[in-house]
Amino acid sequence: MGDRRAPARRARGARKAPSQSSAPEPPPSQSARPPARGGRRAGAGSGGARPPGEQGKAINRRDAPSRADPQGATSASSRAEKGAAPGQPGSGRTGRGAGSAGPGRRPGPAREGAGAVPKAKEPPGRGPPAVQSQCCTRADSSGGVGARRLRDVLKTLSLGRQDTSEAAELVNQLIRKLVSAIRARESTFSSVDILGTGSYYEHVKISAPNEFDIMFTMPAPRVELEQCDASGAFYYVRLKRNPQGNNLDKFLQEDGTLAACKMLLALRNIIKEIVKSMTGTEMKVTVDKKKAGSPAITLRIGNPPMEISVDIILALEVRSQSWPASTQEGLKIEKWLGSKVKQDYKWKPIYIVPKHAKDGRALKEDTWRLSFSHIEKDMIKNHGNTKTCCESKGVKCCRKSCLKLLKHLLDQLKTKDGNRRGLDKFCSYHAKTAFFQACVLWPDDKQWLFTDLESCFQKFLDYFLDCLNDANLPHFFIPTHNLFSRRLIDKASSDFLSKEIKYEINNSFPIFELQN
Repeated sequence: MGDRRAPARRARGARKAPSQSSAPEPPPSQSARPPARGGRRAGAGSGGARPPGEQGKAINRRDAPSRADPQGATSASSRAEKGAAPGQPGSGRTGRGAGSAGPGRRPGPAREGAGAVPKAKEPPGRGPPAVQSQCCTRADSSGGVGARRLRDVLKTLSLGRQDTSEAAELVNQLIRKLVSAIRARESTFSSVDILGTGSYYEHVKISAPNEFDIMFTMPAPRVELEQCDASGAFYYVRLKRNPQGNNLDKFLQEDGTLAACKMLLALRNIIKEIVKSMTGTEMKVTVDKKKAGSPAITLRIGNPPMEISVDIILALEVRSQSWPASTQEGLKIEKWLGSKVKQDYKWKPIYIVPKHAKDGRALKEDTWRLSFSHIEKDMIKNHGNTKTCCESKGVKCCRKSCLKLLKHLLDQLKTKDGNRRGLDKFCSYHAKTAFFQACVLWPDDKQWLFTDLESCFQKFLDYFLDCLNDANLPHFFIPTHNLFSRRLIDKASSDFLSKEIKYEINNSFPIFELQN
């Protein structure tokens, strides 16, 4: 009996012993040699997630192509080599749930079909691209910038208190004088009021307090908005019947539409007269020449390089009607700021500003564009998923820090490359829109802890690169208006910016050294 049972015992023992071939392979060693320009950090804008279970593997940066490699500027067309395209079997990219693990945390297995965006030529109503982060979770795990260095960069971007106070006082003096004189001399604009917008008033201005955006708002009578293109952002404005007439009748055209160009020109001429009448003892103020298609009247205080730029934008306040139909699928902030906050925003007025719509290479005159600057300012200032986010006794997040870093990165690239390869087509509003979309993708404050600054910023950059590669950055309030459509930004410009950002990521952001 003992001899018969021995083989069975040996067989059971063999089954219990672990196989040597099943032991996990050690991760490949890091290369100390940085990749050349055009190299691609794994997951940076590729949209291809690593399979579950391989998230912890280190990235071999020697895989990045050299400068001479024609495939260096990786675009969406090269994704077949990196992974399946979104929406196809084997793709690691999912919908908004893909990023629920949050920056600085390892995501779980991707859920198939959770809002994945299929590749299409240019559909009008696509949402933001889904993204699966491949960011490092430790400062040194993939040669990243390092949270300490990013904090040092942020310190250099902070506005000096004394300089800010002096600049704000000059701007306030100028605006008070303009508004007082406008109200006194012109009945059409006698009800003009002031609304500060833009990065300074959103508390995300970087480097120097040298740019201010001021809306000169005035209440509009009952108007009818007629959509003029497929974007849903531009409109013709008609006045509804008013037997008593109003101050805007002089700006009506034969077809009954309100002439945006005439209104803006009238306000511009008044401002020029006021500036001209200023005595030599007052501050030096000049008015820039009119820019085609720009809704702003730009004033400059002082002399270069210490001058301050003030953009004045005429805006009609529309209160008497609901928001246009093109906005119904926008402002998806229920999981971020809450349904009640969204409802409160929906009760606020909308503004329309004189802005030419593009018709191919031509510009449509006398069109008006929707503006939500007042709500954007409120969302950035009150950005937390909880009320105590970034308060003195609350937990500090890094949302605004990530936005500042992306704005600074774009500014530095423009400084280095000038307008070469179309970088002038990108602006801070693209960064702000991507910021809002990222806040919706990762709504929880714990997903933006300031202690996770590096991984949060790299994940934010991953998302921005996906938007570039997919040519898809929907306007946050008007999702049918794609800010990265090929009609607005050509593929060569998008690819060039994408390549430049990937180079900075792979080489620990040498561009940030230019500011020193």
